[in-house]
Amino acid sequence: MTATPHDPALLIEMAALLLGVGAFAGVLAGLLGVGGGIVLVPAFFFVFSALGYDSPQLMQMCVATSLATIIVTSARSVASHHRAGAVDWAILRGWATGIVLGACIGVLVVAQLRTATLQIIFGGLAFGVGLYMALGKAHWRLGTEMPRGVSRAALSPLIGCLSVLIGVGGGSFGVPLMSLHGRPMHVAVATAAGFGFLIAVPSVLGFLMVQMPPAERPPLTIGVVNFAAFGLTVAMTLITAPLGARLAHRLDAVVLRRVFAVFLLLVAANMIRKALGG
Repeated sequence: MTATPHDPALLIEMAALLLGVGAFAGVLAGLLGVGGGIVLVPAFFFVFSALGYDSPQLMQMCVATSLATIIVTSARSVASHHRAGAVDWAILRGWATGIVLGACIGVLVVAQLRTATLQIIFGGLAFGVGLYMALGKAHWRLGTEMPRGVSRAALSPLIGCLSVLIGVGGGSFGVPLMSLHGRPMHVAVATAAGFGFLIAVPSVLGFLMVQMPPAERPPLTIGVVNFAAFGLTVAMTLITAPLGARLAHRLDAVVLRRVFAVFLLLVAANMIRKALGG
């Protein structure tokens, strides 16, 4: 199927699908405290594939657009957590340079990779996140203090780079890292939102300069960032995230975490299957 960029029916269908994606991602973010990227990347891939866009750079666009939404959601989250006194600014300052450097490296890597390779990378890393969510225990510890010196110098760019490779903010890697080093969960979540902002801003600036053939990109795409998906998704997540948060207080958090872990494992496995031509 070949998509026609300015077909009004296509634009309406795209808007409807993206509004649904944004609503779903917002509820999950509020319900489980997970960043939207781990949901948005496969959701964007599904939407644009269903609309007939089958470009070697499709996953680049999904990753870049997911990171664009994280600029808004992470900034809002940091501001909210700061008012509650939950952000550990010392950690943010200490890790910022390495994370930004890693994010810039991630953009250079993603710009060289095509959809099938990025699908496998996303599937593999998302599978690891899903296993941690399914099997991880609150009492697990690697230490009582956050890594410093050489360890921090190695880990901070790694977090930035891996996050860009799969289009996620700071939560997927930052929250486990901080909780495994003795930071309380509410501090880990709040500070990881700051990681997300540090990851998303430089990476999106880089992705705006990546070229994509006009015939292969959906409407309102600059570089490899689709602004239709960005705008509609952000609008819906801001509406539905509070609904998810209210629902979370009524349900068993452990059960929810396990259910989402299974969902994520299935999404990751399906992404790998598609990449391998299954």
